[in-house]
Amino acid sequence: MRVGSLSLTDFRSWTQLDIELAPGPTALVGSNGQGKTNIVEALLYVATLGSHRVSTDAPLVRQGAERAIIRAVVHRDERETLVELELNPGKANRARINRGAVPRAREVLGLLRTVLFAPEDLAVVKGDPSERRTFLDDLLVLRTPRLAGVRSDFERVLKQRNALLKTAFLAKRSGGGDMRTLDVWDAHLAQTGAELLAARLALIEELRPLADIAYREVSKGPSNKSSELALAYKCSLGDLEPGVQDREVLSAALLSELARIRQQEVDRGVSLVGPHRDDLVLSLGPLPVRGYASHGEGWSVALALRLASYELLKSDGGEPVLVLDDVFAELDTGRRERLAVLVQSAEQVLVTAAVPGDVPEQLVGGRYDVHDGTVTHVR
Repeated sequence: MRVGSLSLTDFRSWTQLDIELAPGPTALVGSNGQGKTNIVEALLYVATLGSHRVSTDAPLVRQGAERAIIRAVVHRDERETLVELELNPGKANRARINRGAVPRAREVLGLLRTVLFAPEDLAVVKGDPSERRTFLDDLLVLRTPRLAGVRSDFERVLKQRNALLKTAFLAKRSGGGDMRTLDVWDAHLAQTGAELLAARLALIEELRPLADIAYREVSKGPSNKSSELALAYKCSLGDLEPGVQDREVLSAALLSELARIRQQEVDRGVSLVGPHRDDLVLSLGPLPVRGYASHGEGWSVALALRLASYELLKSDGGEPVLVLDDVFAELDTGRRERLAVLVQSAEQVLVTAAVPGDVPEQLVGGRYDVHDGTVTHVR
């Protein structure tokens, strides 16, 4: 899988951009603030319908413009697909596939797969649990696009249920309140939450060995026999039986726990059980990465999670496009070299860097200089 061309109109800093991308490595080189990351962010948006830097679409539209347009030609299995996305802040986004309109923008999910390495990845390792939940759910949608609907349904149910809990909290203070409606939303949350939870648990089982192998390779090389990278799922339901991934079992467990702590939820006016309260626990040996790992170890774990994601997507069929956004400037010499070696054989690798020297020699291929709103092909 690779991207043959990318066109942007009023996306971020770009009034208009048209760029051809070849197989193998391509470097986008330019000083900070010239728009390199905006280019690869657009590719990520085609793959995930989201940004790794902001949570809403409004900042993606160039200031003063009403909408932004992304066009990408994706090559996969000798097929060529044109994907077009129109971003309309405050309104529904529109999508076209091979110039034909589709009913919902999320119909494009699965046409392009990307794995992005970025400085923001350190937040996945050392940030709040929401960062790790997002990492898991984004990877789930890349692998199984229909889960975008499950994820959206769960978020909608959670929002409605929290609103009802706040109403119940206020009603309780005034001495009234009818809790029967909450039973309906309990059932919805248990159903959608169980499906999302089951998918996460299955994903971690597949990701766990790949992440440990990748950590050893990127930290000290294949001969490293030191700390094992372990992945564990911390569930708001408490300790789950090993291997439990049945949606019916998980749904029943969620319903039971919701009933047990209902009074606590009403007292606090918020949902206390469900996938939105869970965490992916990362450990090196006996110690959690968050709070104990050094800066270098944290980077190795972050890179390992992305490399494991790449291997998992590759095993599904259709090698994803690798994007390395200003990563090499963040790494020491050893990690730079090991990461470059590990990704150099990918079908397509896009690297952004402030100076040519930040691009490892293993990834020296096509190059574009990005400066003052223009992109110049150097080689």
